[in-house]
Amino acid sequence: MWRRFKRDRSGVVSACVVLFFFGVALFAPVIAWLYGKNPYTRYGQEREGLLNEFEYPVKPNGGIDGEFWFGLEPGQGRDVFTQLLFGIRTSLGIAVAVTLLAVVTAILIGIAAGYLGGKADYFLNRLIDLLMAFPNQLFFVAFMPIVAALFVDPSEETPTYIRVVSVVLVLWFLGWMTLARILRGVTLGLREREFVEAAKVSGASRWRIITRELLPNLVTPILVQATIMLPNFVTTAAALSFLGVGIMEPTPDWGRMFARGAEVYQGDLTYMFFPAGAMVLFIVAFNLLGDSVRDAFDPKGQR
Repeated sequence: MWRRFKRDRSGVVSACVVLFFFGVALFAPVIAWLYGKNPYTRYGQEREGLLNEFEYPVKPNGGIDGEFWFGLEPGQGRDVFTQLLFGIRTSLGIAVAVTLLAVVTAILIGIAAGYLGGKADYFLNRLIDLLMAFPNQLFFVAFMPIVAALFVDPSEETPTYIRVVSVVLVLWFLGWMTLARILRGVTLGLREREFVEAAKVSGASRWRIITRELLPNLVTPILVQATIMLPNFVTTAAALSFLGVGIMEPTPDWGRMFARGAEVYQGDLTYMFFPAGAMVLFIVAFNLLGDSVRDAFDPKGQR
């Protein structure tokens, strides 16, 4: 698999781009420290000559210069470069947490339904059908305030970590069913194979059969589906913040940058360019990486 993947140039380039984004997210505080700015200070309001009377950057191209590499945020006057660094960190952190939870849940329920069969398969499959019937986007928007209210009184300001936990829980709740259904279908075929029958005859327990015989043969669909799920969770979390029910100010977030850019694009189109370009690059790279991983694991699929 590794040899086939290395021969795929688009996959290698995409992997480098994805690793670059994760490196930026991981070392965002270090990069900001070396850069000498932070995403919270309102430089345009604290220093004269950076914003005009309409609160737009005085310098052209959104205020880009040697001091502010990506310019200044209209209105608030914050540094766009560090906003983007920590926005990537926030969005990827949420997406990784949701993906891990969704994958673990899908493995437990999908394999259990496929291997046990009978009533267990029937009830678990009906649960998957029920949850897949929910309109995801409407559910996310409607239930975010409800989930947040479980932790904090609605009359009080919701802390950032509560909002993060709420976003993770809501996205996870409706994010695992597709992978679970795939794993159930593959497991239904695997449980009739000779090596599983041999394990049963040898007296292996159900747990041993699932962990030693079935799970290693499910690595491919798990990895491929995970590479599809993670960028979807990135865009969904950004959409929640854009709609005002996800991460709120002053926490940097990709979705909040899009929301601000939509407000000021007529006066400063440059501000929208950097978060939009970064997200498009990340999503395209991750999707190409997913295709390359699938082809590397299943070379027959290319034919």
